[in-house]
Amino acid sequence: MLLPKPYLREISLKREKVLDGTKYPFTIPAVRHLDGLSFDPDVTFLIGENGAGKSTLLEAISIALGFNAEGGTKNFSFSTRASHSELHACLRLVKSFRRPRDGYFLRAESFFNVATEIERLDKEPGFAPPIIDSYGGHSLHEQSHGESFLALMTHRFRGRGLYILDEPEAALSPKRQLLMLRRIRQLVHQDSQFIIATHSPILLAYPNAKILLLDQHGYLPVNYEDTEHYQLTRRVLNETDEVLKAVFADEGALFFDR
Repeated sequence: MLLPKPYLREISLKREKVLDGTKYPFTIPAVRHLDGLSFDPDVTFLIGENGAGKSTLLEAISIALGFNAEGGTKNFSFSTRASHSELHACLRLVKSFRRPRDGYFLRAESFFNVATEIERLDKEPGFAPPIIDSYGGHSLHEQSHGESFLALMTHRFRGRGLYILDEPEAALSPKRQLLMLRRIRQLVHQDSQFIIATHSPILLAYPNAKILLLDQHGYLPVNYEDTEHYQLTRRVLNETDEVLKAVFADEGALFFDR
Protein backbone atom coordinates (compact mmCIF):
# COMPACT_ATOMS: atom_id res chain seq x y z
CA MET A 1 0.00 0.00 0.00
CA LEU A 2 1.41 3.38 -1.03
CA LEU A 3 1.38 6.05 1.65
CA PRO A 4 1.49 9.81 1.00
CA LYS A 5 4.49 10.30 3.30
CA PRO A 6 7.39 10.72 3.07
CA TYR A 7 6.88 13.45 0.48
CA LEU A 8 10.60 13.18 -0.22
CA ARG A 9 11.47 9.50 -0.07
CA GLU A 10 15.04 9.26 -1.27
CA ILE A 11 17.91 11.08 -2.97
CA SER A 12 20.91 9.84 -4.92
CA LEU A 13 23.68 11.31 -7.01
CA LYS A 14 23.36 11.40 -10.81
CA ARG A 15 26.98 10.50 -11.39
CA GLU A 16 26.69 11.06 -15.12
CA LYS A 17 25.96 14.74 -14.35
CA VAL A 18 29.11 15.24 -12.27
CA LEU A 19 31.65 16.99 -14.49
CA ASP A 20 34.57 16.89 -12.07
CA GLY A 21 34.48 14.64 -9.01
CA THR A 22 37.70 16.15 -7.67
CA LYS A 23 36.06 19.51 -6.97
CA TYR A 24 33.82 20.70 -4.14
CA PRO A 25 31.21 19.60 -3.17
CA PHE A 26 31.82 16.19 -4.74
CA THR A 27 34.90 15.68 -2.58
CA ILE A 28 32.71 15.57 0.55
CA PRO A 29 32.33 11.89 1.52
CA ALA A 30 28.59 12.22 2.17
CA VAL A 31 28.17 13.56 -1.36
CA ARG A 32 30.66 11.23 -3.02
CA HIS A 33 28.89 8.19 -1.54
CA LEU A 34 25.38 9.53 -2.06
CA ASP A 35 23.44 6.52 -3.26
CA GLY A 36 19.91 5.90 -2.06
CA LEU A 37 19.77 8.10 1.04
CA SER A 38 16.21 7.58 2.31
CA PHE A 39 14.18 9.78 4.63
CA ASP A 40 11.78 9.05 7.45
CA PRO A 41 8.11 9.86 6.86
CA ASP A 42 8.13 12.15 9.90
CA VAL A 43 11.53 13.46 11.02
CA THR A 44 15.05 12.89 9.69
CA PHE A 45 18.09 14.50 11.30
CA LEU A 46 21.44 15.01 9.58
CA ILE A 47 24.32 15.26 12.05
CA GLY A 48 28.09 15.39 11.82
CA GLU A 49 31.10 17.59 12.38
CA ASN A 50 31.47 21.01 10.78
CA GLY A 51 32.31 20.46 7.13
CA ALA A 52 30.62 17.04 6.95
CA GLY A 53 28.21 18.31 4.28
CA LYS A 54 24.94 18.73 6.20
CA SER A 55 24.16 22.24 4.99
CA THR A 56 25.49 21.50 1.52
CA LEU A 57 23.08 18.58 1.17
CA LEU A 58 20.10 20.48 2.59
CA GLU A 59 20.77 23.42 0.30
CA ALA A 60 20.99 21.17 -2.77
CA ILE A 61 17.84 19.26 -1.84
CA SER A 62 15.94 22.51 -1.27
CA ILE A 63 16.99 24.08 -4.57
CA ALA A 64 16.20 20.85 -6.44
CA LEU A 65 12.72 20.97 -4.90
CA GLY A 66 12.22 24.55 -6.07
CA PHE A 67 13.01 26.53 -2.92
CA ASN A 68 15.11 29.68 -2.90
CA ALA A 69 18.79 29.08 -2.07
CA GLU A 70 18.68 31.57 0.83
CA GLY A 71 15.50 30.15 2.29
CA GLY A 72 11.79 30.81 2.37
CA THR A 73 8.96 29.32 0.35
CA LYS A 74 9.01 28.46 -3.34
CA ASN A 75 7.59 31.93 -4.02
CA PHE A 76 10.79 33.67 -2.93
CA SER A 77 13.22 34.41 -5.76
CA PHE A 78 15.60 37.00 -4.28
CA SER A 79 19.35 36.54 -4.13
CA THR A 80 21.60 38.47 -1.76
CA ARG A 81 24.74 36.59 -2.71
CA ALA A 82 24.88 33.49 -4.90
CA SER A 83 27.08 31.04 -3.01
CA HIS A 84 25.36 27.69 -3.53
CA SER A 85 27.02 24.78 -5.29
CA GLU A 86 25.83 22.99 -8.42
CA LEU A 87 25.00 19.83 -6.47
CA HIS A 88 21.26 20.40 -6.88
CA ALA A 89 21.58 19.79 -10.61
CA CYS A 90 23.16 16.39 -9.93
CA LEU A 91 20.52 15.05 -7.55
CA ARG A 92 17.89 12.43 -8.31
CA LEU A 93 14.84 12.91 -6.10
CA VAL A 94 12.31 10.17 -5.40
CA LYS A 95 9.04 11.79 -4.30
CA SER A 96 5.67 10.62 -3.08
CA PHE A 97 2.65 10.39 -5.36
CA ARG A 98 1.16 13.20 -3.26
CA ARG A 99 2.63 16.67 -3.19
CA PRO A 100 2.91 18.49 0.13
CA ARG A 101 0.46 21.36 0.51
CA ASP A 102 3.01 23.53 2.29
CA GLY A 103 6.79 23.82 2.39
CA TYR A 104 9.65 25.92 3.66
CA PHE A 105 13.44 26.01 3.66
CA LEU A 106 14.87 27.61 6.79
CA ARG A 107 18.54 28.58 6.80
CA ALA A 108 19.46 30.01 10.17
CA GLU A 109 22.35 32.00 8.67
CA SER A 110 20.24 33.78 6.05
CA PHE A 111 16.83 34.13 7.71
CA PHE A 112 17.63 37.82 8.23
CA ASN A 113 17.65 38.15 4.43
CA VAL A 114 14.27 36.44 4.20
CA ALA A 115 12.84 38.85 6.78
CA THR A 116 14.23 41.79 4.80
CA GLU A 117 12.68 40.48 1.58
CA ILE A 118 9.29 40.12 3.29
CA GLU A 119 9.43 43.77 4.34
CA ARG A 120 10.45 44.84 0.83
CA LEU A 121 7.61 42.91 -0.82
CA ASP A 122 5.05 44.20 1.68
CA LYS A 123 5.97 47.80 0.78
CA GLU A 124 5.05 47.20 -2.85
CA PRO A 125 1.51 48.20 -3.87
CA GLY A 126 -0.94 45.34 -4.34
CA PHE A 127 -4.26 43.83 -3.32
CA ALA A 128 -2.96 40.73 -1.56
CA PRO A 129 -2.72 40.69 2.24
CA PRO A 130 0.73 41.54 3.65
CA ILE A 131 3.06 38.55 3.68
CA ILE A 132 3.99 39.26 7.28
CA ASP A 133 0.41 38.39 8.32
CA SER A 134 1.20 34.73 7.71
CA TYR A 135 4.17 35.06 10.09
CA GLY A 136 2.06 36.37 12.96
CA GLY A 137 1.66 39.97 11.77
CA HIS A 138 4.68 41.35 13.65
CA SER A 139 7.87 42.40 11.87
CA LEU A 140 10.48 39.64 12.08
CA HIS A 141 13.18 42.30 12.40
CA GLU A 142 11.47 43.64 15.52
CA GLN A 143 11.75 40.31 17.27
CA SER A 144 14.77 38.46 18.53
CA HIS A 145 16.26 35.89 16.21
CA GLY A 146 14.81 33.09 18.31
CA GLU A 147 11.37 34.68 18.53
CA SER A 148 11.26 35.08 14.75
CA PHE A 149 12.13 31.39 14.29
CA LEU A 150 9.28 30.36 16.57
CA ALA A 151 6.91 32.82 14.86
CA LEU A 152 7.78 31.16 11.57
CA MET A 153 7.05 27.67 12.88
CA THR A 154 3.96 28.70 14.84
CA HIS A 155 2.23 30.83 12.23
CA ARG A 156 3.71 30.16 8.79
CA PHE A 157 4.01 26.36 8.95
CA ARG A 158 0.46 25.18 8.25
CA GLY A 159 0.70 21.41 8.14
CA ARG A 160 0.81 18.76 5.43
CA GLY A 161 4.14 20.28 4.53
CA LEU A 162 7.73 19.42 3.75
CA TYR A 163 9.95 21.52 5.99
CA ILE A 164 13.73 21.62 5.56
CA LEU A 165 15.55 23.25 8.46
CA ASP A 166 19.26 24.02 8.64
CA GLU A 167 20.41 24.39 12.27
CA PRO A 168 17.12 25.85 13.54
CA GLU A 169 18.44 25.74 17.11
CA ALA A 170 21.04 28.42 16.32
CA ALA A 171 19.09 31.23 17.98
CA LEU A 172 17.06 29.23 20.49
CA SER A 173 17.51 28.79 24.23
CA PRO A 174 17.12 25.23 25.57
CA LYS A 175 13.56 26.05 26.66
CA ARG A 176 12.69 27.38 23.20
CA GLN A 177 14.20 24.26 21.63
CA LEU A 178 11.70 22.23 23.65
CA LEU A 179 8.93 24.47 22.33
CA MET A 180 10.21 23.79 18.82
CA LEU A 181 10.07 20.05 19.51
CA ARG A 182 6.45 20.40 20.56
CA ARG A 183 5.61 22.33 17.40
CA ILE A 184 7.37 19.75 15.22
CA ARG A 185 5.27 17.06 16.90
CA GLN A 186 2.07 18.99 16.23
CA LEU A 187 2.96 19.43 12.57
CA VAL A 188 3.94 15.77 12.16
CA HIS A 189 0.45 14.90 13.43
CA GLN A 190 -0.81 17.19 10.65
CA ASP A 191 0.90 15.03 7.99
CA SER A 192 4.15 17.01 7.79
CA GLN A 193 7.68 15.79 7.11
CA PHE A 194 10.86 17.38 8.48
CA ILE A 195 14.47 17.10 7.32
CA ILE A 196 16.74 18.88 9.79
CA ALA A 197 20.47 19.48 10.08
CA THR A 198 21.35 20.07 13.71
CA HIS A 199 23.97 19.99 16.46
CA SER A 200 21.35 20.07 19.21
CA PRO A 201 21.06 17.05 21.54
CA ILE A 202 17.68 18.44 22.59
CA LEU A 203 16.21 18.38 19.10
CA LEU A 204 17.77 14.98 18.42
CA ALA A 205 15.69 13.58 21.28
CA TYR A 206 12.57 13.69 19.09
CA PRO A 207 11.00 10.22 19.49
CA ASN A 208 11.62 7.63 16.75
CA ALA A 209 13.37 10.10 14.44
CA LYS A 210 15.83 8.83 11.86
CA ILE A 211 19.32 10.14 12.62
CA LEU A 212 21.92 10.04 9.84
CA LEU A 213 25.55 10.64 10.75
CA LEU A 214 27.63 12.24 7.99
CA ASP A 215 31.34 11.45 8.37
CA GLN A 216 34.48 10.60 6.42
CA HIS A 217 32.90 7.32 5.26
CA GLY A 218 29.71 8.87 3.91
CA TYR A 219 26.57 8.52 6.01
CA LEU A 220 24.99 5.91 8.28
CA PRO A 221 21.98 5.67 10.61
CA VAL A 222 22.71 5.91 14.34
CA ASN A 223 20.70 5.68 17.53
CA TYR A 224 20.21 8.79 19.65
CA GLU A 225 22.15 7.42 22.62
CA ASP A 226 25.07 6.55 20.33
CA THR A 227 25.50 10.07 18.98
CA GLU A 228 28.43 12.15 20.16
CA HIS A 229 25.93 14.94 20.85
CA TYR A 230 24.17 12.84 23.47
CA GLN A 231 27.25 11.18 24.94
CA LEU A 232 29.37 14.31 25.17
CA THR A 233 26.56 16.45 26.61
CA ARG A 234 25.75 13.78 29.17
CA ARG A 235 29.38 13.51 30.22
CA VAL A 236 29.81 17.29 30.50
CA LEU A 237 26.75 17.45 32.75
CA ASN A 238 27.64 14.42 34.87
CA GLU A 239 31.43 14.80 35.03
CA THR A 240 31.90 18.54 34.63
CA ASP A 241 35.16 18.91 36.55
CA GLU A 242 36.85 15.95 34.87
CA VAL A 243 35.82 17.04 31.39
CA LEU A 244 36.92 20.63 31.87
CA LYS A 245 40.24 19.49 33.33
CA ALA A 246 40.88 17.43 30.21
CA VAL A 247 39.75 20.22 27.86
CA PHE A 248 42.01 22.77 29.53
CA ALA A 249 45.02 20.42 29.76
CA ASP A 250 48.16 21.09 27.71
CA GLU A 251 49.11 19.16 24.56
CA GLY A 252 47.47 15.90 23.77
CA ALA A 253 45.24 15.52 26.83
CA LEU A 254 42.22 17.26 25.35
CA PHE A 255 38.96 15.48 26.07
CA PHE A 256 37.74 15.96 22.52
CA ASP A 257 40.86 14.27 21.08
CA ARG A 258 40.09 10.96 22.74
